[in-house]
Amino acid sequence: MSTLTGEKSQTDEWNTTALDVDAYLRRIGHPRVEPSAAALRSLTEAHVRAIPFENIDVILRRHRGLALDVVAGKLVGRQRGGYCYEHALLFAAVLENLGFEVRRSVARVQPDRSGPRTHMILVVRADGIEHLVDVGFGAGQLYPAPLRDGALIDQAGWEHRVTRDGALWTLAKRTGEGWEILHEFDGTPQRPIDYEVFHHYVSTHPRSPFYGQLVVMRLDHGVNKRLVGDTLTVEHADGRVERTPVTAANLEEILRGLDVVLDAEELAALRQWWETRN
Repeated sequence: MSTLTGEKSQTDEWNTTALDVDAYLRRIGHPRVEPSAAALRSLTEAHVRAIPFENIDVILRRHRGLALDVVAGKLVGRQRGGYCYEHALLFAAVLENLGFEVRRSVARVQPDRSGPRTHMILVVRADGIEHLVDVGFGAGQLYPAPLRDGALIDQAGWEHRVTRDGALWTLAKRTGEGWEILHEFDGTPQRPIDYEVFHHYVSTHPRSPFYGQLVVMRLDHGVNKRLVGDTLTVEHADGRVERTPVTAANLEEILRGLDVVLDAEELAALRQWWETRN
């Protein structure tokens, strides 16, 4: 498969040819398409709306790693969700199999608050234009963003902006207080071992936001749902915010409402973890 200029082809290293693309497309409810900007937008939206962002395997200490067959088996075969590495690695493999040019890179989250450089992003070329594709950013990005200084993108009802300073790109979200910087990146290509290192920190370090609390996020047009810790927050694009306490009693119902369906053993393990942490 082809890659963007400046990255040595590592198709075998990423093992993309082993992916069952048709099974993935059935999972997200999308037909097979030829590479184009319109197809990239449609695929990105379908992926984000179909596959939840969640860290359940991380908090249960049973994450099986980032090998593509493991990720696909979980997100496609078992119809579970995952966090940024799982989403982005899977989506990158799909795009390359469909003929898109993809560069796997990394961003620093909340750089104005000394955030970590651990978030996986994709830079994808379509119709001659490079796009930021961010399917694993807490379900916050529904569409690709063209890498053009000052570009404004409506993400399901929330305005986002891409800016450039030299080699550095910044993604920001408009809030009532102004522009909130989400992350910044320079597009440097990464290798599988790099994500193993990032994943190790994010999934094991006590200061990681994904290590000691449940995080599930879903995005659709005009509504952003975030279960973080013991609170479900539903934010509407018109400014309305609803908060619901999460308990052991309503945990399964709330997870199902976020499209996270666990088998009996997984649910029992999560409830046991919940009762010891809450």
